[in-house]
Amino acid sequence: MNAPSPAPVAAQVSLLEFPCAFPIKVMGRREDGFAQAIVDVVCRHAPDFDPAMLEMRTSSAGNYLSVTATVNATSREQLDDLYRELCAHPMVAMVL
Repeated sequence: MNAPSPAPVAAQVSLLEFPCAFPIKVMGRREDGFAQAIVDVVCRHAPDFDPAMLEMRTSSAGNYLSVTATVNATSREQLDDLYRELCAHPMVAMVL
């Protein structure tokens, strides 16, 4: 007897209850336009995001910048799409 195949990702139960506040931390080299590039991507997926709420921290050596955007997440698909676009951005080193 064959074991049942796992459910597709979209059909899996999410541990999150939507809508919810969801922080996304993005890290990249400290360069002009990094924070604005992240805001632009976030706003495409979460139009109600307030850029004034973006939290920024510079690394101890000053070479990297981490920004945290807390979005009002409405679905798993929204978060997945946002993560994919952020990870593919050439200025982004890491997304948590």
